[in-house]
Amino acid sequence: MLEQLKAEVCQANRDLLAHGLVVGTSGNVSQRDGHSGLVVIKPSGVAFDALRPEDMSVVDLQGNVVEGPYKPSVDTASHVYVYRARPDVHGVVHTHSPYATTFAIRGEPIPVLTTTHASLFGGPIPISGYAVIGEEEVGREIVAHVGDGTSVLLRSHGVFTIGTDAQRALRAALYTEECAEAAHLAMLRGYVEPMAPDVVRASREWYLYGYGQQPVGAGS
Repeated sequence: MLEQLKAEVCQANRDLLAHGLVVGTSGNVSQRDGHSGLVVIKPSGVAFDALRPEDMSVVDLQGNVVEGPYKPSVDTASHVYVYRARPDVHGVVHTHSPYATTFAIRGEPIPVLTTTHASLFGGPIPISGYAVIGEEEVGREIVAHVGDGTSVLLRSHGVFTIGTDAQRALRAALYTEECAEAAHLAMLRGYVEPMAPDVVRASREWYLYGYGQQPVGAGS
């Protein structure tokens, strides 16, 4: 079942490794099927470069295994909590990307220092409280802090991003790391004044309604 979605989620998980957002077996991507409500997620402890579509785990919105040869990710409870709480979300990504994780370790949001950050996120990338891994508590922290954005730092742990599908959540994870790297390197040279709120708003509006062939805000 859900063979096409398994293939897409498998590739998205492999892309985490290809883009340097994860190492070893840590991190994961999931996507919720819009028709059945079932969730396809990475299996626990399987290396990214060894993943095959048939290895993917299929779970229901309570985290019960429906199909798959392996145990699902230890973060399954967090993913399905987000899906239950946010009907608009159909993709969740978790990474330990290094620059963003330095902010998570320090318990600091990523400040808006570039027009890329302002355009894509519309404000600082927030930091959550600490939560025990493998429990719904992580999902609660994600939902409580992500607001109307797409990315949140989990205190002392890493990054979670959300989207209308796995690819959009993956894109948010990539740009979270890019923004974190730029901020980290700039801040090593001294204090950097965050972009003014009115400039951030203008950049975000331009992105939503002016960027690309079909601006993401044009239909809203």
